[in-house]
Amino acid sequence: MNYKKIISAEEIENLIANLRKPGKKIVFTNGCFDILHVGHIRYLKEAKSFGDILIVGLNSDSSVKKLKGPSRPINGENDRAEVLASLESVDYITIFNDDTPSETIEKVKPDIHAKGGDYLPEDLPERNVVEKYGGKVKIIKFHDGFSTTGIINKMNKY
Repeated sequence: MNYKKIISAEEIENLIANLRKPGKKIVFTNGCFDILHVGHIRYLKEAKSFGDILIVGLNSDSSVKKLKGPSRPINGENDRAEVLASLESVDYITIFNDDTPSETIEKVKPDIHAKGGDYLPEDLPERNVVEKYGGKVKIIKFHDGFSTTGIINKMNKY
């Protein structure tokens, strides 16, 4: 397990400063990634294709609970981070507590902020933060039929 991929909010600014020196293109995305499925894998691979380094902002357990309800997350934040860290497409993971990743994005200032096709750029609360420093928002095609909620609902039928 590569725990070096999991970095704290405090470490992220130093990391970014070092990554920018060689001129790497930084991509940021975020999500709950509660029960990892093929839709997540495709999404993360595509996000990585936009640049050299992919940083994933992972919603903390308390953040997921606020967004998804009291029965979520299924898997704890440290376990979700460890699973993401095992993926080749993911370079770094940082856990954030807020409802949106805006504060983390302000620290990272990625060249590209990638989000899934279930969002419209104009509906992203973090869009203004990204555009304020000159970054770009890219929307990744949504793969129908793949969702954590769908998996949970299917399991509850049995």
